[in-house]
Amino acid sequence: MSQKILHIAPFNTSGVPITFVRAERKLGHTSRLVTLGWDRREYQEDICLDLPLLDFWGTRLVKRLVSHPSKMAVNNQAATPEKLPIEWRPNGWRERTLVDLRERLWTRHVNAFMDEINFWDFDVYQLDGGLEFFRDGRVVSQLKDRGKSVICCYTGSDLRTRGVIPAINALSDLNVTLELDHLALHPDIHHVFFPFEVSNFKPRPEIISDKIRIGHAPTNRLAKGSDKIIAAVEHLKSQFPVELDLIENISYKESLGRKAKCHIFIDQIGDLGYGLNSLESMAMGIPTCSCLVTGFAETYPEHPFIVINENNIRDRLTELITDSELRTWHAQQGRSWVERFHAGTSVVNRIHELAGLRNVDREASESTLPE
Repeated sequence: MSQKILHIAPFNTSGVPITFVRAERKLGHTSRLVTLGWDRREYQEDICLDLPLLDFWGTRLVKRLVSHPSKMAVNNQAATPEKLPIEWRPNGWRERTLVDLRERLWTRHVNAFMDEINFWDFDVYQLDGGLEFFRDGRVVSQLKDRGKSVICCYTGSDLRTRGVIPAINALSDLNVTLELDHLALHPDIHHVFFPFEVSNFKPRPEIISDKIRIGHAPTNRLAKGSDKIIAAVEHLKSQFPVELDLIENISYKESLGRKAKCHIFIDQIGDLGYGLNSLESMAMGIPTCSCLVTGFAETYPEHPFIVINENNIRDRLTELITDSELRTWHAQQGRSWVERFHAGTSVVNRIHELAGLRNVDREASESTLPE
């Protein structure tokens, strides 16, 4: 049977929440997405509340002053918390007061949205990022009182750095994560693959050029190990005809255009494995370099990644630069990997299976998102 599903997310981060929505619609479900604010990379939205004091320079400055430093540090190292799962709690009375003031301002906007969309009429509520509108979990509490299903889906630093919201975590029916390292950060969580619309990407034609273009697209340089990546490519410039395309601080559309012109793409170095950047480059038929989280290669030995770390990155890049056949092989295998493991409908079906929800057997044509 089909379900009415509402996704709630702080932002449409990396386009993941809207990809879930499209996949669910393709499977015949009624699915919507509400975000609290606009994503800076201009991913397509469904409903955006554009809540005040959510994400502007003043809010970011105040967070640095009142939040615990551990909640602000995003890097590329695996977390080793003393307590599982990591929990978000206000860092003293200053942060508690600021959160309370902000949520009072939000209440009117949230209530108006709930009335407009008939909020309580959905069957399943998926919190992409593990957040609802309020940090005390008041909405999730009411959902559970009404017998609704609540799923928390974590995607990255939300679980590593911020942690779960205790009131929400206590009531969630299912926790899933798109990151394999999260299995060590929560005692009751399941790993699923990133949902991805590979059909939106065409393998880029062979690029004839005097130089090998190596792409890297960090949203956070520290989290991606960018300094080491940049240094490695700069070193290779003295030996080979290569150039680095550092793709950052531009719109999503622009970044895809730049990425499609690369011969090689580097996602990240560190402990945390590949991300959406890798899926995009592999879907385009670009050989892709990335670190892999511990245990991934053993679980999926057929993976197509060129595995890099700070010690071997120059050697791995040299092999790719000097061997066009090797680049072609990785390009072909990469797209096949994305098609096999990351199809959005497969990921949705897996989540719904874990949640005990029955999925429809038919595929419906994908609907157009409302303006």
